[in-house]
Amino acid sequence: MAILKLKPSCKNYLWGGERLKTEFHKEYGEDKLAETWELSCHIDGESKIAEGDFAGRTLQEYIEWEGRRVLGTNCIPFQNFPVLIKFIDAKQDLSIQVHPSDDYALREEGQYGKTEMWYVVECEEGSCLYYGFSKKLSKEELKQRIQEETILEVMNKMPVQKGDVFFIEAGTVHAIGKGIVIAEIQQNSNITYRVYDYGRVGADGKKRDLHIEKALEVANRDPKVRSDSFDPHLGMCRYFAVDKLMLDGRILSKMTGSVDETSFLHVLVLDGEGSIRNAETVAFEKGDSILLTAGTGEFEIQGKCEALLTTIPC
Repeated sequence: MAILKLKPSCKNYLWGGERLKTEFHKEYGEDKLAETWELSCHIDGESKIAEGDFAGRTLQEYIEWEGRRVLGTNCIPFQNFPVLIKFIDAKQDLSIQVHPSDDYALREEGQYGKTEMWYVVECEEGSCLYYGFSKKLSKEELKQRIQEETILEVMNKMPVQKGDVFFIEAGTVHAIGKGIVIAEIQQNSNITYRVYDYGRVGADGKKRDLHIEKALEVANRDPKVRSDSFDPHLGMCRYFAVDKLMLDGRILSKMTGSVDETSFLHVLVLDGEGSIRNAETVAFEKGDSILLTAGTGEFEIQGKCEALLTTIPC
């Protein structure tokens, strides 16, 4: 079993910025870098092994070579790798969008739906995001508001600060606002139905497609109340459990744990630097993505850092 440092798949979307390159040490040749898929076996953007014997191979290739036991027994019920973990840098507002449930997505799209969790890593003063509706809507009113471009009037616009957590269940209409860097832990899916995009045009000079009819089918039209009842975790559902690690480098400079046969452990470094050690030692810095395969056993993390720790619950 192993500690694997990963290299992300990079995405250049029109709303992206430069912070993932300048602050999170991501190597990318183009000016804008909107997303980095840090832990991904999705065909639309696979992460790769950065170092060691498997350097340059995709994570999926590594799993196929070593066997699914490296994922842990909690992953047995999932046909595919269960999660996808990203950094997102929103220099501009993202589109208002919604993701379908598993039932709808499997029936209509041939892949799983998308429930996700956001952790606000950085944000500019006054930054906001959109999180569900402020009142109950009929399907007819929602359709009319999409067509008339008044949907923002009935959405929860929520100010954010560093460290905020939002759990976005499938069906929740939402959007990340400009000036925010997000760590996103989500189902292994890339299905998004766009319902409003501020009239923007893509690189081809045309307005980006909307997916109104599908969005109307899957959107939860009830008012949304923010939930934070995941104690002791930051967020949890059947696809992932997320915890936060904070080491101040002085009073609390290390933590120990054990990765057993039930699940892998993914470490997403939000800030700082340090190392992970068991039979080997792997150094890390802000922005790094590290996977400890199931059965790795006892480990120790040392340094001054903030990180998100993701496992697959039973």
